[in-house]
Amino acid sequence: MLPVAPVTLADEVVILEPLSTSHVESLHCASSRDRSTFGWTFVPSSLEGWAAYVAYFLDEQSRGLSIPFATLDGRTRRVIGSTRFMAIERWPWGVVAPVEARPTGCADAVEIGSTWLASEAQRTAINSHAKLLMLTHAFEVWEVRRVTLKTDARNVRSRTAIERLGAKLDGVLRAHMPASDGSVRNTALYSILAAEWPDVKAALQSRA
Repeated sequence: MLPVAPVTLADEVVILEPLSTSHVESLHCASSRDRSTFGWTFVPSSLEGWAAYVAYFLDEQSRGLSIPFATLDGRTRRVIGSTRFMAIERWPWGVVAPVEARPTGCADAVEIGSTWLASEAQRTAINSHAKLLMLTHAFEVWEVRRVTLKTDARNVRSRTAIERLGAKLDGVLRAHMPASDGSVRNTALYSILAAEWPDVKAALQSRA
């Protein structure tokens, strides 16, 4: 079990590189080529918007709340998207239960989210490889008890992709948060538990 910290995760298909301000221009470029598939996902459209977005993520990282990544094609090393570990949970064991807390900096649960891919990287092996890397790190290095994934309840393609990972639907949170189209969205909430991870991992590896 290791504390939560920035890390590079990579295989032959995808590289998840710790996000930095040096990625702003390449993220803007990747998100500008074809924006027709971003209907249910917020992806900045301007260079200024990306600078603010990256700054926001890095501020969260400095406060121990998330670990953001730039997503690179493992073969071309071209930036094709971004993702992050977010909503990092450290449960108050010593306060609410008579169980010894985890070492300082370790997490009990985490969410994978803020994920988008450039149009040319969608419907490829990149997303499944990225999720396999992130889930493996969360369950086997950080030893979390739960990984959460969520999406706009209307986003059928995203929900299908999450379900193909092996995540279970926990429910739909009504009027949960702002939606990318300016409305208030209902959020479909999914999770994978540590006890479910071996079967989920085997299924993902069989498709990799």
